[in-house]
Amino acid sequence: GRKQRLYKTKQETSSPTVTTEALFITSTIDAEERRKVVTVDIPGAFMHSDMDELVHVRMSGPMATLLVRVDPAKYRKYLVKDKKGNDVVYVELAKALYGTCQAALLFWENLSSFLIDELGFTLNKYDKCVANNMIDGKQCTIIWHVDDLKM
Repeated sequence: GRKQRLYKTKQETSSPTVTTEALFITSTIDAEERRKVVTVDIPGAFMHSDMDELVHVRMSGPMATLLVRVDPAKYRKYLVKDKKGNDVVYVELAKALYGTCQAALLFWENLSSFLIDELGFTLNKYDKCVANNMIDGKQCTIIWHVDDLKM
């Protein structure tokens, strides 16, 4: 993702993450109120978010060869050799990919809009990675750091 730094500012790519204070405060509340707590890591988190611009990735060597073997009809026509004779395939990203500058921000936008629009949560006005909702008369709090959630 470093090559993207040439045309993307840090503000355009930085994802909010829960503050240490919010983690400690919510953990203290969880203990005091004897809340049930679970943690989860969302597998392939970034792949749940659509890429917001045109980004190409160069796959070379064994990865390019494997991609062609997985779906020859689709990828063989894109297989080329580099100057050293290694297989190379250039692909366009449809989904956010770990390593791209904006992947974490795109996932944050995706997760927060899901929590707000579909599940009725409200983001904390002091920390954009703390969300609350009343469920069956009890407060549910979700905090997150990229793709790691505590609920």
